[in-house]
Amino acid sequence: MAGNSFGQLFRLTTFGESHGKALGGVIDGCPAGISLDLEQIQNELDRRKPGQSAIVTQRKEPDTVEFYSGIFEGKTTGTPIGFAIHNTNQKSKDYSHIKDSYRPSHADYVYDKKYGFRDYRGGGRSSARETASRVVAGAIAKQLLNGVKINAYVSQVGEMKLEKDYNALDLSKIDTNPVRCPDMEMAQKMEDYIKSIKKEGDTIGGVVSCVIQNVPIGLGEPVFDKLHATLGAAMLSINAVKGFEYGSGFEGVQMKGSQHNDAFNSDGTTTTNRSGGVQGGISNGMDIYFNVAFKPVATVLQAYETINKEGEKVTTQGKGRHDPCVVPRAVPIVEAMAALVLADYMLLARSNKI
Repeated sequence: MAGNSFGQLFRLTTFGESHGKALGGVIDGCPAGISLDLEQIQNELDRRKPGQSAIVTQRKEPDTVEFYSGIFEGKTTGTPIGFAIHNTNQKSKDYSHIKDSYRPSHADYVYDKKYGFRDYRGGGRSSARETASRVVAGAIAKQLLNGVKINAYVSQVGEMKLEKDYNALDLSKIDTNPVRCPDMEMAQKMEDYIKSIKKEGDTIGGVVSCVIQNVPIGLGEPVFDKLHATLGAAMLSINAVKGFEYGSGFEGVQMKGSQHNDAFNSDGTTTTNRSGGVQGGISNGMDIYFNVAFKPVATVLQAYETINKEGEKVTTQGKGRHDPCVVPRAVPIVEAMAALVLADYMLLARSNKI
């Protein structure tokens, strides 16, 4: 299987399955001498882990990370950083009913056809549990990006959409509620809605918005590795993501060029930021902001019709522990992938000029 590594200089390779002994990764290219706050890395994992509230999967995993290399006396050594997160609460029997059939809109079918074999326990490698390794690497990347602020939050669940611009929100409140929406009134509505969806045995999608501040000018490698293109690739690599837009996004098509252009101030900043902090594929020093759309989880705890390995129509019902809505736990994953992109491009930028 190819496609398990991300990044050029700051590079993460992950391994493991949802119901295997462990997940983990190797980080290549992290510079030596970076003082790491290991507690903060664990805190980031705790934000992603299952069982943290009534609106996420009730699988109980401590998600404790263990580092095996690349760190000595609290600092990076410049050698590969190896780590693992051991699985402790698998219930593989919950998936025996899909051993010979496929869940609609899930990776079950295509994995089986591509490889001729699949690990049906929790989705195996296709499970979103793989993203735990990304969060570890992203937490290290955040500490490399000293001074850059990355804040993601839930801005939409189903049709419930937070209309406020991020500048009008108190981003310090993101983690004060289980939905991770910085607007308390909307957060409560979203939470109640997710609970009602869960009672129905159904799932719902949503949007995670992200803003990155204090980004230096010059990150991005045109023409094929433009900053926004790699951010898009990073976000679209996350399980269940169906869309990515940055800056003015799709709404920008309704404007004339004279309306859409960001006029310059004398210091090089701009009066507006419809570019979303990126021009010509290169960061311009303004805030980078984008939205990531997540589909409803494919596994529904209702009866549904599907096909088995012989192509016969069968009826089955979802079982096990699943998220009724992924976006609350996706917030730290979006931040982690953004941090991986910026850390990689910050190292690449050092080779751009003498």
